[in-house]
Amino acid sequence: MNYRYSRSYTGPVQAVIFDWAGTVVDFGSFAPTQVLIDALAGFGIEISMAEARIPMGLAKWDHIRALGDMPQVGARWQAKYGRAMSDGDVDAVYEAFMPLQIAKVGEYSHLIAGALDSIAALRTKGIKIGSCTGYPGVVMQALTPIAAERGYSPDCIVATDDLPPGGRPGPWMALENVIKLGVSDVAACVKVDDTVPGIDEGLAAGMWTVGLSASGNEVGLTAEEWAALGPAEQARKRAVAQKKLYLAGAHYVVDTIADLLPVIAEIEARIARGERP
Repeated sequence: MNYRYSRSYTGPVQAVIFDWAGTVVDFGSFAPTQVLIDALAGFGIEISMAEARIPMGLAKWDHIRALGDMPQVGARWQAKYGRAMSDGDVDAVYEAFMPLQIAKVGEYSHLIAGALDSIAALRTKGIKIGSCTGYPGVVMQALTPIAAERGYSPDCIVATDDLPPGGRPGPWMALENVIKLGVSDVAACVKVDDTVPGIDEGLAAGMWTVGLSASGNEVGLTAEEWAALGPAEQARKRAVAQKKLYLAGAHYVVDTIADLLPVIAEIEARIARGERP
């Protein structure tokens, strides 16, 4: 006789784990991208905002490495220095980048409209608020008190260099949130992010994933620039971002964190039916 044990979590969402830039703060995710542009300019290498955004979501050292591996950026480095960008060169750019990032992160990291209301509503439901980021710990040491002054203090913060295995697209930061928050099942967690590596992270950790299109890296506009677009242009840009995030495996994609609560309700209904991410 064959026996098969089937177990599905059917309780409520226990935790929502948010990214930072482009998700809760920094509409358009400018702090990491603009500072990378500035850092590379110090080495005589010009990159566009569109190029800077391509590896977004990765840890910052990995982001710089990925930029150097892009054929067009690699060719500029080769022309300037007569060699391909080495890991030592990445170290040098990273060391120049970090002080700039620490100095500038608060300037860009204003809360996205609706963030505090959505987070307060989640807390009212007893849902814990986790977070992880492509920023290293030294940047988060600068950003955390600034965000707190602006009203945002998550229950857990995990930086990309807090864990030996590394950051995204691996599951480790998301799973560290599970441990620190005392969540009983990864299927009770929702990962919210604006980048493909962030969606990959949530999926690798066995979580529900929600992508953010309008506020994040894929659209890459300030809140004012987004609001100034006509409905047709918003729809066009939204569709491009949605497609990329859905192709990465996101279970849902919405414009901003302000649109999150109905999705959480739908996820809870699916969990109650025995569905898993």
